[in-house]
Amino acid sequence: MNSEILARVFRGDTLESLHRGHLIVLEGDGSVVLSIGDPETVTFFRSSAKAFQAIPFITSGGADRYNFNEKEIALACASHSGEKFHTETARGMLEKIGLSESDLRCGAHLPFHDETADEMIRAGEKPSQLHNNCSGKHAAMLAFARHTGADIETYEHNDNPIQRAILRCVSEFTETPEEKIAIAVDGCAAPNFAVPVSAMARSFANLVNPPPDTDQKIRDACRRVVSAMLNYPEYIGGTERLDTEIIKAGSGRVISKVGADGVYVAGVLPSERWKTGLGIAFKIEDGDDKRARPVVAIELLRRLGVLQPDDLTRYSPMEIKSRRGDIVGKVVPNSKLFKIA
Repeated sequence: MNSEILARVFRGDTLESLHRGHLIVLEGDGSVVLSIGDPETVTFFRSSAKAFQAIPFITSGGADRYNFNEKEIALACASHSGEKFHTETARGMLEKIGLSESDLRCGAHLPFHDETADEMIRAGEKPSQLHNNCSGKHAAMLAFARHTGADIETYEHNDNPIQRAILRCVSEFTETPEEKIAIAVDGCAAPNFAVPVSAMARSFANLVNPPPDTDQKIRDACRRVVSAMLNYPEYIGGTERLDTEIIKAGSGRVISKVGADGVYVAGVLPSERWKTGLGIAFKIEDGDDKRARPVVAIELLRRLGVLQPDDLTRYSPMEIKSRRGDIVGKVVPNSKLFKIA
């Protein structure tokens, strides 16, 4: 894998660390706007795939049957922070289908939202599966199983009809044959999919601007997912989360979705400059989620004209602080690579 340096970390004026990776930006018609490293590198989609894990549920009619609203569709596509409004929404999704937290198979972890996690620790409260950042996705999978008559006790298994339908959807949007997609278990115990970084970008280009020959049900599902992400960005991430901040700053121009281990995917809606929209994907090679990913994503979106130069400056360049709060360094993008025609 011929990766390139995407971000540099300085302590004082001295280079301390490098973050390498692979990046691609595609127009909706498939034209390459920018390619860095080797975008044909195969890696796992991780949580960036969640829209395509929700779409088959929507096209099946399940979201309408159970009257899922836009907040609930957004949570189905989310890696949420486990704040109260997230857990209550996930609980409501389960109640609509006559199930409960115990029917989830995602496991429990403390909320990503530090304040909520601290409050739970002080109160001696243990996290439930509702706090899992993937609980919305799993609630939607359970609803899909309930709607179609699939086994709800094995909904997360590879051979369950729910997961087979999701694999078909991922294949269609990434334009990758099913047999070419490697499958392994994600952190939430559901299957996940290894595809080229370029295929991830293509999937989001197809999501924000489906090709003309796309079935109308799928087009409608894409519209609903994109609308939910744009209208309820706080449900996609949460307080001070990268996806939420980028979607808000983009003001209707971009949807954003992180994935674990340094994956990032975004879709830029069609505009005067990008008439067929854009699909963006990159992988930080060392799996960094905290430093390189926000710095690279935000600088790239600025270069594409999706964000303004003064948007989200607290993320990019990113300050490095000492334990007492002094600024002692910075993380900067390798901007010379981001040459947009």
